[in-house]
Amino acid sequence: MHPAFSVVFFTAATGAGYGLLALLGVLAPSGVIPADFWLGLIGLGLALGLIAAGLLSSTGHLGRPERAWRAFSQWRSSWLSREGVASVATFIPAGLFGVGWIFLGRLDGWVAVAGVLAAFGAIATVCMTGMIYASLKPIAQWHSPYTLPGYLIFSAMSGSVLLNVVMQGFALGSKMLLAASALLILLGWGWKLATWRYNDRLEIPTTANTATGLSGGMVQSLEWPHTEENYLLKEMGFRIARKHSAKLRRITQALAFGLPILLLLAAFALPWPIAAALSALATIAQFAGMLVERWLFFAEAKHTVMLYYGR
Repeated sequence: MHPAFSVVFFTAATGAGYGLLALLGVLAPSGVIPADFWLGLIGLGLALGLIAAGLLSSTGHLGRPERAWRAFSQWRSSWLSREGVASVATFIPAGLFGVGWIFLGRLDGWVAVAGVLAAFGAIATVCMTGMIYASLKPIAQWHSPYTLPGYLIFSAMSGSVLLNVVMQGFALGSKMLLAASALLILLGWGWKLATWRYNDRLEIPTTANTATGLSGGMVQSLEWPHTEENYLLKEMGFRIARKHSAKLRRITQALAFGLPILLLLAAFALPWPIAAALSALATIAQFAGMLVERWLFFAEAKHTVMLYYGR
């Protein structure tokens, strides 16, 4: 698949933003995070800012961005439409949660309820984003048991690293949060390796023979269906060399998983403000690595429509 940067940024930014929002919505009302004005403003501002930036970026891949609103009308049958509805609906409890925390200094009562609802909305939206891809049967690399859990794991991982750097910025970081972030990174790393192993060993049952219903030999195309590149070839026929794929996988592992773990372990052992600086570096490295990982997620996917073109 063609890895458009607008969609790559969308999945990376919203995943991190929703992960941070879910953690804030659960941990703040439980008393783990204090009802501080600046902490709430920066934490929720970062979460909602990433979500909004990702959603706006996703419209850049549309041929007619001004018609994006029409996607909301197909929620009965489209996971894309359901994701749009859920993402907008989540802003309602998130906004109430922000008003109560930032302007009223409260994290109890209806503010706590709004925070929990915002967390549920964030998790539901991430699930629907994952289902956009997991439901596509023509793309075997996405239509697998690894896609949806991967979206949830990466969202929790990115959100925990963001929460850690916010807390460290206010000298409120804890060893428990650092350990939880490191464990989630290890979980994400292991899940990504398992996903790559599954995709590399994947045997796609659909062939030119099964598509045409012909048997008794290998079906081959004598000539191309047309002489110039079309939309399908541009969007579905993107190919990446195996050597480039292997290199980008190593970069993903280094930036998204390996380096953040080392930096967080160092932050675990060192005092503030060094721990805060190391946490910031871990956040930056991980986001860059997740952009590469998301790019590979699209670039390595193969659509069965390319059998029509002899690929």
